[in-house]
Amino acid sequence: MYYTIVSGCCQESYFVSSERDKQGGSAIQQKKGVVSLKYTSTRDEAKSVSAAQAISQGISGEGGLFVPCELPHYSYEDLTELSKCSYEERAVRILKDFLTDFSETEIRECVVNAYGGNKFSGGHPAPLTLQQNGELNMYMLELWHGPTCAFKDMALQILPHLLTKSLEKIHSDKTAVILVATSGDTGKAALEGFKDVDGTRVLVFYPENGVSPMQKLQMNTQEGSNVAVCAIEGNFDDAQTGVKKIFTNEAVRAQLEARNMMFSSANSINWGRLLPQIVYHISAYCDLMATGEMDYEGEEINIVVPTGNFGNILAAYYAKQMGLPVHKLICASNANNVLTDFLRTGVYDRNRPFHTTISPSMDILVSSNLERLLYHLTNGNSQKVSEWMQQLSETGRYEVDEDIKRTLQELFWAGFCDDEATKNTVHEMFSVENYLIDPHTAVAANVYKQYVGNTGDVKTPTVVVSTASPYKFPGDVLSAVTGEEQPGDEFQQIMQLAFITGTPVPPPIGELQGKEIRFENHCRPDGMTEAVLAMVR
Repeated sequence: MYYTIVSGCCQESYFVSSERDKQGGSAIQQKKGVVSLKYTSTRDEAKSVSAAQAISQGISGEGGLFVPCELPHYSYEDLTELSKCSYEERAVRILKDFLTDFSETEIRECVVNAYGGNKFSGGHPAPLTLQQNGELNMYMLELWHGPTCAFKDMALQILPHLLTKSLEKIHSDKTAVILVATSGDTGKAALEGFKDVDGTRVLVFYPENGVSPMQKLQMNTQEGSNVAVCAIEGNFDDAQTGVKKIFTNEAVRAQLEARNMMFSSANSINWGRLLPQIVYHISAYCDLMATGEMDYEGEEINIVVPTGNFGNILAAYYAKQMGLPVHKLICASNANNVLTDFLRTGVYDRNRPFHTTISPSMDILVSSNLERLLYHLTNGNSQKVSEWMQQLSETGRYEVDEDIKRTLQELFWAGFCDDEATKNTVHEMFSVENYLIDPHTAVAANVYKQYVGNTGDVKTPTVVVSTASPYKFPGDVLSAVTGEEQPGDEFQQIMQLAFITGTPVPPPIGELQGKEIRFENHCRPDGMTEAVLAMVR
């Protein structure tokens, strides 16, 4: 195994070669040079910080996102060994290669606390299930078996442990004020992950009319002495933009400093949130190897990701760059198809109607993590990335160079579908395959079929990322399954959905009935700063 330099910011190097032990056949890591992987900013490649600093800070001072200066590279032998490991063991290995200022013991503690015990139902945090859909060789990567029934648990159960250890490493005794903008799932997962964690306070902003009733109920009934929730009169982009502005507001940061506090983030702009997502993409391939689906070295898979903020599919991109054999990264969008247009044309233009859909976690027009991809594709040209982000801020639009366009089209295939097609896919998957999916997963399944229809690629094993339990969206899923709108409140719809489909209601959803509503706060986007300051007083 060796490290590939992905930008020119690092003065220290870390190279690891992988050989085969002649007697035992195990991979031997031979470390050469200084074992120190650094992180830089997408808007200032001169910056060089440790993993602990990147995770603690969340976002760089000038507004850029932290990215690794190097990527570990995994050989076929490395993947073969990982295929024999548990999910926790895979996570330890992968995180260790990125968090070089953490000891293996520290990383193992974080992993066990996140994924051990009974936090994830079924014994495997990210199980892979086969869905033979006609001629399609399709696997569903179920990432919703955690405490909030959404894929965000995969990262937000471990981030609090990474963050508290990071604060210790940078010798900070400050309270971390975690600001979160959510389009539905991140908010609850962050609240649950950071609930009553010493040295932290968590404030979540969500669009008042832009999340499902169940998502709203999950957030507003959240327990914990260090949590707060606030609805905003706007959409997710308003919430995300507001949080970023607060992060870089010197006056607000000074007020926090006076209270011995500092900002951090639980959104995927924080590297500590994005890194754990790389694990489950690699783990899915390893599970396919373990079952014998992967017949030869280098056999490729497709990965289909429903995404709005580009974090989940960016994690798959990192996995590919690390040596995971991936043929196509398939980006699935709903009616807010800004990413589809960008990946097809190289033009990013958020100047378009905003659609409130039945897949609300993807109702996003400003995809923050795309900035990280652009930094890598420009070979670390932070000036160019900064110019594009400035254009986006001022005009709502930018266009990348022709060579970047070609690279995007080589790496990605992009498609989208509207609510009607989403419901039709939910209905078809249940009626034909007897498999119940949520609207976000349905968008991914629909776009995958579009991909097959356009390319004829039916042979490549394909992992479709299933991001949420269908019971987080009971009304829409129930109407899709039955073909007509169903009366009743969310819990009546849940019971009816369980009865009709014969699927179990996840305990974290069923237990919400009758819980006390703790938060009913709301504000305009321009009042978010005051809401934050009120919380930290």
